[in-house]
Amino acid sequence: MARTIMVVDDDPDMIFIVKCGLEEFADEYIVIGAGSGHECFELLKKGQIPDLILLDVMMPEMNGWDVFTKLKETPEWRGISVVFLTATIDPYSKGFGTLLANDFIEKPFEISNLKERIDNVLDRVQCPT
Repeated sequence: MARTIMVVDDDPDMIFIVKCGLEEFADEYIVIGAGSGHECFELLKKGQIPDLILLDVMMPEMNGWDVFTKLKETPEWRGISVVFLTATIDPYSKGFGTLLANDFIEKPFEISNLKERIDNVLDRVQCPT
């Protein structure tokens, strides 16, 4: 069964790259994009609940930290796996992101590595040790 991935990023090119790259594995992924934290929550409220959210940190209006906090404070969305996918690689952000989220992936990235890390997160959630 295909897994749904939501990409939350204010850069439409990044959403396009991830969507095209992951959907190359057509039977494995359905990718939906949200151009902001607000759009992410609109989709969630409409029932588009993904298996995993790829979340940019640096976005205007509502940054990735705020989106993450709101996700984890909302019981219906608390269980969604979150992977930060960002160019913000200062030690504080990386350490904090790695501690809180399921993974922290730096831009730029290779699609094959992104797929592998997504699969690892989803496999850990499906079969916790």
